[in-house]
Amino acid sequence: MKYSKEDKPERAAGAGAGSRAVPVALVVIVLCAFSFYLGGVYSTGRSLLDAIQPGPTLLTLGTTTTLHSSSDQPHPSPSTAAAIAFPECPADFQDYTPCTDPKRWRRYGNYRLSFMERHCPPPPDRQQCLVPPPKGYKPPIRWPKSKDQCWYRNVPYDWINSQKSNQHWLAKDGDRFRFPGGGTMFPNGVGAYVDLMAALIPGMRDGTVRTALDTGCGVASWGGDLLGRGILTVSLAPRDNHEAQVQFALERGIPAILGIISTQRLPFPSAAFDMAHCSRCLIPWTEFGGLYLLEIHRVLRPGGFWVLSGPPINYENRWHGWNTTAQAQKADFDRLKKMLAAMCFKLYNMKGDIAVWQKLPDGAAGCYDKLTPVTTPAKCDDSVDPDAAWYVPMRSCVTAPSAKYKKLGLGTTPKWPQRLGVAPERINVVPGSSAGAFKQDDAKWKLRAKHYKALLPALGTDKIRNVMDMNTVYGGFAASLVKDPVWVMNVVSSYGPNSLGVVYDRGLIGVNHDWCEAFSTYPRTYDLLHLDGLFTAESHRCEMKFVLLEMDRILRPTGYAIIRDSTYFLDSVAPIAKGMRWSCEKRSTENKADKDKVLICQKKLWAGKQ
Repeated sequence: MKYSKEDKPERAAGAGAGSRAVPVALVVIVLCAFSFYLGGVYSTGRSLLDAIQPGPTLLTLGTTTTLHSSSDQPHPSPSTAAAIAFPECPADFQDYTPCTDPKRWRRYGNYRLSFMERHCPPPPDRQQCLVPPPKGYKPPIRWPKSKDQCWYRNVPYDWINSQKSNQHWLAKDGDRFRFPGGGTMFPNGVGAYVDLMAALIPGMRDGTVRTALDTGCGVASWGGDLLGRGILTVSLAPRDNHEAQVQFALERGIPAILGIISTQRLPFPSAAFDMAHCSRCLIPWTEFGGLYLLEIHRVLRPGGFWVLSGPPINYENRWHGWNTTAQAQKADFDRLKKMLAAMCFKLYNMKGDIAVWQKLPDGAAGCYDKLTPVTTPAKCDDSVDPDAAWYVPMRSCVTAPSAKYKKLGLGTTPKWPQRLGVAPERINVVPGSSAGAFKQDDAKWKLRAKHYKALLPALGTDKIRNVMDMNTVYGGFAASLVKDPVWVMNVVSSYGPNSLGVVYDRGLIGVNHDWCEAFSTYPRTYDLLHLDGLFTAESHRCEMKFVLLEMDRILRPTGYAIIRDSTYFLDSVAPIAKGMRWSCEKRSTENKADKDKVLICQKKLWAGKQ
């Protein structure tokens, strides 16, 4: 629409001109004020929706509805909080594992069993419901009794019991499962099996060997036995037709995660473990050019041990029970030895059903110097970080020990428990880190752990066994709990500085993970989840609702969450926690002047309506 001079209002003084000028001025003032308001909103990191809605309130840890806080300031009544209601998932979701869901396996290829790897549902397919416990579920048996028994109704799976009863993995006894410590390759019990292994590897008895990886772990009896010997094991098994190997392990209070050696690297840094183990785990070690052995080589510390029992070890006496021939097993054993030698392993010891190889340290016999990009196997180039392990394809090359580390190998690393408090060499490759920062972090977490125990008296007792630190840096929280009857799974963000190597160098365990996705575990497998600034760090990528729903999935009923973050994020957690049937209480940190606060939450035990 065009305007002419004649259409414009006159500026001469008069009632008409004055009445038109006042609204224009008001509009300008309102727009300026609103612009200033928006600037204030966005400068705090809050969305416009957050600014408009009333601030959420918090539930208490108990059964009352009175809000408790370390502050004396008045708060609105909890009844005014607008809780987000979440429905219950169907009853058949009681063992739901979103990223390793058998219902979705047909969508993926069969090549090297890659369908068993992580395949997370796209955002539109994410479940927004509460995973119900099995009928008759009750709080787990406490450690250390749980190592030998668990409630049947908590893991009500009979297939593994019927199929493995002759191998004494577990046995149903009334209302519980018992774990007699049997296994395919240790008919005399896991204790006798590990005794023989320790005789072959003296480092298992003097603190030299501290961290171990068990591939194809069964119900994790090997890892459970090693706990009593001061060796911390990550037990690994896929979600397969054995139904719930990893869930049995965690129900017992033994560290374990869902995983498989297939096409992707395991979620660990290079040179992480002092020892790796396979007891007839059915992994085809000599196929695909020894690709799976190369992954074991990557995650083993220089000087670390790889232990194998089962085919083709002791084939002279065992071949007739393996549905094969002695000649075929001998050929497989010769091929295995040749491959391992080419990868810079040496046969360290062998007796009976157990064979032990040792990964050569850097410069040993010049083995790594003989490898080039064109040898078989090839030597890895510098194009891929050897510590990168989140959705990184495995490579058919040898990861040689880095010449810049002098104390990374087994034997040069301090023995356990001294290594826990020593700043590792790898601290220098973590951006913003140093030996001084490491010491300060250690001291900080000792104070924080003491404060947490005052807020949550169950921490440090047998009421809490399985603990996860959801976003650690150096494993300081885990180190502060090392004398308590707990183990801690340290999670390092796959999108932040990769400090997981430092965690392992200290003699602790952990994984890389992205909290925008589900964790590789079964429901109800952790007693305590700890978050330190996770929402502040990841809110730009991960939706808080889905992170909290995932926490609810993996947290045991009556389990706890310690959420340390800014007041804004803690207030945002409240309506979601209320909708998940959690009770929460906001408290001050150990430093009352700190702007961050601590939210102590407990998940209720409820029975599914279905």
